[in-house]
Amino acid sequence: MKWWGRFEGYQASMLHRDLVSGFIVGIIAIPLGMAFAIASGVKPEYGIYTTIVAGILISLLGGSRFQIGGPTGAFIPIVLGVVVQYGYENLLIAGMLAGVILILMGVLRLGVLISYIPRPVTIGFTSGIAVIIFSGQISPFLGLSGLVRHEDFISNMREIGTHLATLNGWSIATALISLSALLIMPKVSSKIPGSLVGLVLSTVVAALWFNGNVATIGSVYGGIPSTLPHITLPNLSIDKVKELLQPALVIAILGGIESLLSAVVADGMTGSRHNSNKELIGQGIANLMTPLFGGIPATGAIARTATNIKNGAASPFSGMIHGVVVLLILLLCAPMASAIPLASMAPILMVVAWNMSERKEFIHILKMKTGDSIVLVITFLLTVFTDLTTAVEVGLLLAAILFIKRLGDHFTVFKVLPDPQLKHEKVKEYMVQDTHDCPQLSIFTMEGPLFFGSADRFKQRIMEVLSPEPRMILLRMGKMPFMDSTGASHLSDVIRHIQSTGGKVFISGIRSQPRAYLKKTGLDLSIGPDHFFDHTGEAIDHALKQLDYNKCLHCKHRAFRECSGLSNPLNQEESVSKLQVPYEADTVR
Repeated sequence: MKWWGRFEGYQASMLHRDLVSGFIVGIIAIPLGMAFAIASGVKPEYGIYTTIVAGILISLLGGSRFQIGGPTGAFIPIVLGVVVQYGYENLLIAGMLAGVILILMGVLRLGVLISYIPRPVTIGFTSGIAVIIFSGQISPFLGLSGLVRHEDFISNMREIGTHLATLNGWSIATALISLSALLIMPKVSSKIPGSLVGLVLSTVVAALWFNGNVATIGSVYGGIPSTLPHITLPNLSIDKVKELLQPALVIAILGGIESLLSAVVADGMTGSRHNSNKELIGQGIANLMTPLFGGIPATGAIARTATNIKNGAASPFSGMIHGVVVLLILLLCAPMASAIPLASMAPILMVVAWNMSERKEFIHILKMKTGDSIVLVITFLLTVFTDLTTAVEVGLLLAAILFIKRLGDHFTVFKVLPDPQLKHEKVKEYMVQDTHDCPQLSIFTMEGPLFFGSADRFKQRIMEVLSPEPRMILLRMGKMPFMDSTGASHLSDVIRHIQSTGGKVFISGIRSQPRAYLKKTGLDLSIGPDHFFDHTGEAIDHALKQLDYNKCLHCKHRAFRECSGLSNPLNQEESVSKLQVPYEADTVR
């Protein structure tokens, strides 16, 4: 489907719905865009530029019909870290590189890989980001002054503690007015954005009665221009690209995760289906273009996307309209934004942090007290106290280790024998006893994947129960879904041990992947092409024909139904002749 396929069937009646939802989301996006920019350590207008450019491009070129793109809270600690360490100009370069990476991810169809990130890792770093955002707003909420921004959480908390003496009661009053509106408006009307009401109300009160005692956008950052900036290409060089590749990769991965999570939420609310690779390409183009206008990294915004859907959005036009609405307000009302107190924006971001904290899911996984709980806590703590890159890397590594351990723990090897009381004499573990076990034929049921996490357990289990000179062994592989090189190596060791004493190996019910792997390694030839059977019953019947019948004489184990005749000297010859009759193909055992 071409990029315009999402607009097929568009009717005039849908335009009204898109206009309404686009207008509402555009109004909501303005204070959020400025707040995210300020919290990220850049000028507020850069957040507005991002909302306009990225918002239009993501809706136009992305893979979701209802996605709203722009600056988000998730990017705050990443962007702030880049600005503090590398500077704003280099942030633009990192943003463009992230755009290129996202485009490549989409072109290479890597969108599905992002869905493989474990939920505890996602919740862990999301909750950690929420803590960083919330704590970062304590200073403007209290009106503290003279603080120096740092990359790490502890240093920033120390700054707040050191400057508590500069607390400003006017700022606190302003912040409380904004916070009250944020908490009350959803109960009054879901159609009127609480953030906008809180921003306007607290700004008006501060302007009329607080006599310039509260820091505003204008007093700290200067006036907001009423036009988009001219397109400017950052000063690129190979050295800068190398230097900024790591933060660019972090921005790209986080942007990809957030955008696809938002698209999944939109799918769940509308019953639609997004194209993950196309979404990554759209996000990449938006992040490639936005820095040319001075904008910061952008991604899909879950809350604004949900608001877009709830207000009746019918197509991607609503997202494009939201960007146009922000542009028009920038052109017409930018000078008024200079009067907005910084304390008015602090509660907005605190509420954003609270809503994105995944607190219920966090507590739920924590209460489970499993390996996932450990991954969650470690990812969360590393996000807060180190950085997102370290947190995700360690979280993914721990999750992978735990997954491998769980997968290995699910692998089992049971020695089994047929139960004559069951239909088709199915083989069962409980039938094997000291006084009921064939000395010549050992049957093992293997369940679970035979890979590097379980191969050693398989080998130990087989070796510890085999007789010193095993004559025959039957491996039931119907419940073994796959095998890797380590598993094949350990299986080869077992086979060589058995064959070195003149024994034989039979395999029944093997699945396609392990069978193909045995062919690649040549193990199937070592085992013998005629030693593979579709059913256990076929394999047992074949193996019984190759017993040393002299050892069967006077044997009291009675492991198989044929043993009664084979162990009796008077009836053995007749029993052996019956074994030579071809077995039935549908025998199960």
